[in-house]
Amino acid sequence: MKAISPSKLFDFRGKRVLVTGAGSGLGGGVALRFAEAGASVAVHYRKSKTGATAVVKAIEKMKRKAVAIQSDVTRGSEVERLMAATVKALGGIDVLVNNAGSYPVSPLLEMSEAEWKAVIADNLTSVHLCTQAAARQMMKQNSGAIVNIASIEAENPAPGHSHYDAAKAGVLMHTRTAAQELGRYGIRVNSVSPGLIWREGLEQAWPEGVNAYLKAVPLALLGKPDDVADACLFLASPAARWITGANLVVDGGVMTHRIY
Repeated sequence: MKAISPSKLFDFRGKRVLVTGAGSGLGGGVALRFAEAGASVAVHYRKSKTGATAVVKAIEKMKRKAVAIQSDVTRGSEVERLMAATVKALGGIDVLVNNAGSYPVSPLLEMSEAEWKAVIADNLTSVHLCTQAAARQMMKQNSGAIVNIASIEAENPAPGHSHYDAAKAGVLMHTRTAAQELGRYGIRVNSVSPGLIWREGLEQAWPEGVNAYLKAVPLALLGKPDDVADACLFLASPAARWITGANLVVDGGVMTHRIY
């Protein structure tokens, strides 16, 4: 097989991409980055309609196709509707980025059963349901790439995050088992584990966490959405054609230290 030219490795023209939780923050940045690389993008949101609409408009300014689709990805019927709407709007799906999730804080001894179930559903059940639905579509073309957004907290726990950390650890293992089962259909499944990603108001909302991170991180910076988005591009691209079941840590090197 002839090697792909380096200049074409990250050319996503003609590719159809679904990014969940893309109405704001990291997910929006990932959606925009894939569009910059040439892809048509389905921008999923649950509540952030205004943000998703803004992301779609930004993509359309690039002369790329985009559509905003609302769905609750913790429910199987809603995920099926999301996938059907994506296929109808874009003509298929080549890449899924499972980014949707929640990040609440609740001490272990005070956490309610409802809080536990909600965070597991938002961060782990959603990954399973979307992977399952996307893979059924990708099987038809015998190709596809799925990238799950995990977290460094899957391996380095933070106080008040027993539900979130457990869910993200589950995402890592789900990634590996999905890669094992779906490889025969030409579908690759990998994950990205971000460190602390900057967002508007973060320093004011969590000054002690930001300061602790900056003291520990070798590259002396917080991450930006594009740092994670570019890792997603790599794992979804032909440059990663023989990579599946892997977890790419994007944290500025902070996992070389104890953080908290």
